[in-house]
Amino acid sequence: MVAPRPASRLASASTCCLRVSIGTARAAAWATVVYMQPASARLTFREMTPDDLDDMATLLGDPEVMTYYPRPKTRAEAAQWIEWNRGLYRLHGYGLWLLITADAGFVGDCGLTPQVVDGVTELEVGYHVSPALQGQGYATEAATASRDFARDVLGARRLIAIIHPDNRPSQRVAEKIGLRPEKRTRVHGGRDAVIYAAALDQR
Repeated sequence: MVAPRPASRLASASTCCLRVSIGTARAAAWATVVYMQPASARLTFREMTPDDLDDMATLLGDPEVMTYYPRPKTRAEAAQWIEWNRGLYRLHGYGLWLLITADAGFVGDCGLTPQVVDGVTELEVGYHVSPALQGQGYATEAATASRDFARDVLGARRLIAIIHPDNRPSQRVAEKIGLRPEKRTRVHGGRDAVIYAAALDQR
């Protein structure tokens, strides 16, 4: 699956990366600064800080996590990733958040970022889970919480996931949260992707 990246350099993602997007009809809603985070049973979402660089550099520098990126990120690029998200927090009140367990164990990152797909600005959710913690349902839990946050807090009516055609684990996560294949397209420098999508029922 293709994951969010800073600015125009969005890259493909690992088997643990899912992104969900919100249609632009609700752009005014999801552009509002909200200062809240998603919530789930086992995970806490919090803003990244520069003190998280060691964990984020290990995560984004792992070849397994970055399977569908052009290459793993350097420590300097991980620092840029943190600063990109801190800028999104200031601008929108959301970005990719750090994921931690109840006992403060580092899991990965997950959250919402605005990205351009086929010329349209979408609100996307992406995540990365540390290899040692994959297979424990954290990916689906984080994606579900972010989907619900997009719908219930931001008022999103449509969600999409941009997924590498070979990334079946991320496709399965998309399916678990209710998304289905919609089209195949080229994204971010011409890379092939399958767009999973679903309408969100407002509660």
